[in-house]
Amino acid sequence: MTSWNADDCDEESPLIQKEDAVDFGKVNLGLNQNTNSGNYPNVNLGLNQNTNYGNYPNGKVEDKKSDDLSSSSSSYSKSVVWAMCGFASIGGFLFGYDTGVTSGSMLLIKDSFSLNSFWQEFVVTFAIVAAFFAALTGGTLSDTFGRRSVILMASLVFALGAVVQGAAQNVAMLIVGRALVGTGYGFGSMTVTVYIAECSPAHIRGCLVSTNSLFLSGGQFVASLVDAGFSYLGSDSWRYMLAFGGIPSAIQFLAFLFVFPETPRWLMSKGRKEEARRVLVRLRGRDDVDIVMEDIQAGIDQERLSYEEGSTFVRMLRTPKVRRTLVVGCVIQLLQPLVGLVTILYYSASIISMSGVSDKHEALFLATATASTSFVFTFVGVWLVDRVGRKKLGMCSLLGTGLSLALSAIAFQLSAINSPPISHHGYNMTAGRDDYLQCSSYKWCEQCVEDPECGFCYRTIHGSIMGGTCLHADSSKNDHSTYGQCVNATLTSGQSWAYNYCPNPYWWMAILGMVLYLAFFFSGMSPIPWLVNSEIYPLWARSTGNSLSAATNWFASILISMTFLTLTETLTIHGTYWLFSGFACLGLMFFAFYVPETKGKTLEDIEELFKNPWCSCCGPCLASHTSHRMSRDTQSSNQIKDENLALIYHC
Repeated sequence: MTSWNADDCDEESPLIQKEDAVDFGKVNLGLNQNTNSGNYPNVNLGLNQNTNYGNYPNGKVEDKKSDDLSSSSSSYSKSVVWAMCGFASIGGFLFGYDTGVTSGSMLLIKDSFSLNSFWQEFVVTFAIVAAFFAALTGGTLSDTFGRRSVILMASLVFALGAVVQGAAQNVAMLIVGRALVGTGYGFGSMTVTVYIAECSPAHIRGCLVSTNSLFLSGGQFVASLVDAGFSYLGSDSWRYMLAFGGIPSAIQFLAFLFVFPETPRWLMSKGRKEEARRVLVRLRGRDDVDIVMEDIQAGIDQERLSYEEGSTFVRMLRTPKVRRTLVVGCVIQLLQPLVGLVTILYYSASIISMSGVSDKHEALFLATATASTSFVFTFVGVWLVDRVGRKKLGMCSLLGTGLSLALSAIAFQLSAINSPPISHHGYNMTAGRDDYLQCSSYKWCEQCVEDPECGFCYRTIHGSIMGGTCLHADSSKNDHSTYGQCVNATLTSGQSWAYNYCPNPYWWMAILGMVLYLAFFFSGMSPIPWLVNSEIYPLWARSTGNSLSAATNWFASILISMTFLTLTETLTIHGTYWLFSGFACLGLMFFAFYVPETKGKTLEDIEELFKNPWCSCCGPCLASHTSHRMSRDTQSSNQIKDENLALIYHC
């Protein structure tokens, strides 16, 4: 239920200045003649015919029309809504858990199956490839069978994939498990947020949809704890890490199979009104259910009037405002992987090792600390999204993300500049082999560790690095050399072996940059792309739009995850981070000019934000409402006056 009071207008209101505040005892707005305005004998508010606004001694006008489950005073069942949101968000938990557990377990899997950089990238990426195709097909499945059915399918497939991964006896079996897991969270990624948005009251929709991102970061945090704990159980501990993901997915499957219903909007679109009524009563009690159903039905009827035969995707491209929503939705989803999210999620333990932390257990526990940062700051994002708004929060998040990536880039660059020299080349130990000679030809540690065939062997004396040698790494373990002083995994006292990193005093800057990155990213850019995409499309295009935008995210994630380790070898690690920082700057500009604010608006009202040409959609509310009002030249004068007062309430 929306309300407006003259005292609520600030000095900058484009319609009513503070000194011009309306005196309800003297002013006749004269919009209609059949309205009872309560105890104001000289006032005619006239919003609609035959409307009773009752007695408002404080001069307050209340619009009786419910807006998309949004009435803050309605009696919807909070426990049911939050329980529904929580169990649906297990889909986000599964994605977060898989990314987090893969980051830690890959340090062990690569040793068990002797995986080089290419196969590590392939195993990680194959799940994202499966998620991409699942997201593409998920829209059609969601429209045909319902949001609930797709969530059931997603949780079942993920549980099966977790079991297959844990039981994998070879790389092929591991890849099959990765494909099933990716398919599971691919279906969930484009369905869960739509399910929550269609069941949520508008005034807390942002908070509820953002809960999916909270569960995602929670999944990463739990995964990091599982990684660190199971890492002491031996070389096969990665099996328990991967199989553990089947438990929450089984819980979600059972909850949606026996407890939680389909969304009322989808049921209404299929003509199942009685079922929709029961769901609405369950979600918010019996208040205003008829009015809410009328609002939803009106939107469905309007869409059917403009129905076109053929593909929904083609219809989206032919409809200017929907085409603009699709571009905005896909671009903001594209920004997530382009600013390095996938690399941080999947390779956080490896990045920590690259920064100079040599012990695997220590790297896993530091990854747990960074994951806890993302979990904590997701709470900040959930709290801010309905207070600050999507646009401002997204811009602040991108700014902080870009600066954090720049800090990490500077840390890695300082490490490269101050790289320890190679004082012993060990030509007499190469036995004439070309690969051994290649390692012996490098002059600096940075050059040595950028070659995946080589590692840096050194001795630390009073904190100073002495006797640095670049040696050929053992291909099966990479934890020792094939010759020289570091030939054994159990090194002699004072001797150290560095693979894929150089010992340096700037490791703390890289870790700080990663922590700041996670804080800024998860407080804004983690939930906002999914939230905005769940809001901006009309009902007929909602599943397809979310499917296409999610597929865009997964496709970019495929490219980034497949090329990250290769990029660090070609552009160097600091060059890769500078690239991600540049993408964050471009994303900041896109948000500033093309992304509108959707905070507090109903799903039906949000559609109109994209009716104007590019850039104007992100202007003030008055511009978009005025343009919308002028375009409807067939409206009666009384209806236009009604909109005038409604605009006052909105602004």
